[in-house]
Amino acid sequence: MKPAIVTSTVVALAMTALPHPVQSADALRNQQRSPMESKPAPYATSLTKISGRTTVIDGQTLWFPKGGYKVRLASIDACELPQWSYDPRRHGESMIPKPVPCGPLAKAWLKRTVGSAKVNCQVHAYDADGALLGRCAVRSRDLALEMLKVGWARANVAAPAEYLTWQKYAMSARYGMWATYVLDMPEWRAKAVDRTLSRRPIADFNLLAERESEISPPFEDARQRPKRTDR
Repeated sequence: MKPAIVTSTVVALAMTALPHPVQSADALRNQQRSPMESKPAPYATSLTKISGRTTVIDGQTLWFPKGGYKVRLASIDACELPQWSYDPRRHGESMIPKPVPCGPLAKAWLKRTVGSAKVNCQVHAYDADGALLGRCAVRSRDLALEMLKVGWARANVAAPAEYLTWQKYAMSARYGMWATYVLDMPEWRAKAVDRTLSRRPIADFNLLAERESEISPPFEDARQRPKRTDR
């Protein structure tokens, strides 16, 4: 099977950490499929390659405009665009931690890494929503690995050993989302009713309060620390 080579026009990529205003790429998931998006994806095998300049949809998803291909970075997960995490440090007198837009920040880091360069993806499977899954690189830099290094993505269980190693470094240094309280992405997707970009931080604060599993792993050791006593 011949590789599918896709090229596209240059798209200006601007780094932004705010979820507003809504950008066209941000809204792709909430829009109906366009004629371009409805084009059949190439048969996904280890030999399928997609190359070209892209638009960044979120912290783990790329859009190739000319061919209408949506490619998700394999072996990692990242906060959804409407998702919030929380800074554990106390700010002022408020009892509620400071919200952090982990979804937009993850997207911003991926946009910064991609820039206007050509992206090369080796596609090997489909995701549950029909998006292509693959290993993507810019200037020989693995995009999924770059996201793990800065702490704005987490590795899946079956991720390569190199991914897990770099994730441990990011967690130890508390880079990116590892410096915050963040609900695990699958649990967030299962519970978040409002997934629009107007979602308020308090909604995720409430989800954190009723979480089913541990949040950001660097904070697990807090349970083992002895309680402070007056001397």
